[in-house]
Amino acid sequence: MKLTLTPSTIHPPFGRYAHGVKATGSGILVASGQLGIGPDGTVPADAEAQARICMDSIVAILREGGLTLGDVVRLNAFVTHHDYFAPYMAVRDEYLADLRQKPASTLVVAAGLSRPEFLVEIEATAVF
Repeated sequence: MKLTLTPSTIHPPFGRYAHGVKATGSGILVASGQLGIGPDGTVPADAEAQARICMDSIVAILREGGLTLGDVVRLNAFVTHHDYFAPYMAVRDEYLADLRQKPASTLVVAAGLSRPEFLVEIEATAVF
């Protein structure tokens, strides 16, 4: 059984997809790439603020699926410039600070994201 997760507290998806899918038969929850766009459609100009929105959105998706950051086994992040490594990693490390077991993590520099103002995108995989 699959449960789609689209919390009302975050910006709605840009297309025909769910923010997250919880596959109860496999014990996996996958969160689509989250962008630094607030529920009201605003996009901060800096990478740190965008990363914070991305992580808040992932937390909301996990919560809707009955999970927490402690259930995340992998984070994949994409930034549009090397200068955004440190701000992203600072936010990631803040959100994961209290976890005894940290998830695997990948960080990629991408030529661009879906809109030019987006600087950071983060996706997550969790198990339950």
